[in-house]
Amino acid sequence: MNDKILLFIPGYNCEKQIIRVLGQLTPEILEHIQEVIFVNNRSTDNTEKAVLEYKESHPEINLHVLRNDDNYNLGGSHKVAFDYAMTNKFDYVIVLHGDDQGDIKDIKEILKTKEYKNYDCMLGARFMKGSKLEGYSKFRTFGNRVYNILFSIAVRKRIYDLGSGLNIYSTKMLENKFYYKFPDRLTFNYCMILATHYYKQKIKFFPITWREDDQVSNVKLTSQAFNVLKMLFKYFVNNKYIEQEFRDKVIEKYTSQEIEECKHNKGMGKNEK
Repeated sequence: MNDKILLFIPGYNCEKQIIRVLGQLTPEILEHIQEVIFVNNRSTDNTEKAVLEYKESHPEINLHVLRNDDNYNLGGSHKVAFDYAMTNKFDYVIVLHGDDQGDIKDIKEILKTKEYKNYDCMLGARFMKGSKLEGYSKFRTFGNRVYNILFSIAVRKRIYDLGSGLNIYSTKMLENKFYYKFPDRLTFNYCMILATHYYKQKIKFFPITWREDDQVSNVKLTSQAFNVLKMLFKYFVNNKYIEQEFRDKVIEKYTSQEIEECKHNKGMGKNEK
């Protein structure tokens, strides 16, 4: 019996990149994936319209477009997708960011061999042997490697990346929704890394190709660096720190609506991705 696999693409103001991302969905990839959801986090440009038009012209892709009911940021969009996956009884969720930095072909062999079945999650890594970086500055590469070392010390195993945007999760590991208390910001991924250690989840990193071209990031590096270091120190002192409530605003349920018509929708504020 084949595994039921969902591909989740989060997006925010990525109208220039999203068509390239959807273009990665070749027949060789789609034969392993039962459904694709694009989660629009209240984009203020024509991202949603572009996806809906692509869907109309590519009926061979089982593509659904969800619009968040509020601006949930990247972490919140993950929660929308994880809830969707479990509600619809998927076995696995693949995450592929909508800004065209990663390439889903890097996970093709994993899908073909079903290696993912041996782990709770498999995480794409930009900074390990076999990975390729294009357009990524030496300064950012150095900073990421330092973070990886610090996280490796905290969790006592080798961490190659804190969040590349190409991952696959077993829905079984998500069942108790431990991630709901994690930040809705980009630091959601960092908490997920710490949680794999705390909950003794089995993970494996795999090399990917990563490029930066026309993507735009709203991340404030200085403030994020401070928050990450503070989080890491607190976890190192007391692992139970990961059980706390991290969100500034507690949301009981992350909701969205499926969109089928090509109507432009104004967003609801600035977002990270």
